[in-house]
Amino acid sequence: METKLTVRIDDELLQGAKRYAAENDTTLTRLVAAFFERLTQQAPGELDAPHVRRVTGILPPNASEQEYYGYLERKYLGE
Repeated sequence: METKLTVRIDDELLQGAKRYAAENDTTLTRLVAAFFERLTQQAPGELDAPHVRRVTGILPPNASEQEYYGYLERKYLGE
């Protein structure tokens, strides 16, 4: 069974999510569903940043923690 969901978010965030969905040939519904599915499959304490980043598409699905740390270094330290 599917249920409608109303979410209030910043307009810029919504526009960015729509662009991301279009660029990745998916829909906002699929993105939100994948995110919720991933969250509910994790045991408490396993909801760390690498998992969340994989769901949001910043890292590829098979990215390692080392790749995640490299991403953070490049983003915040410019390395």
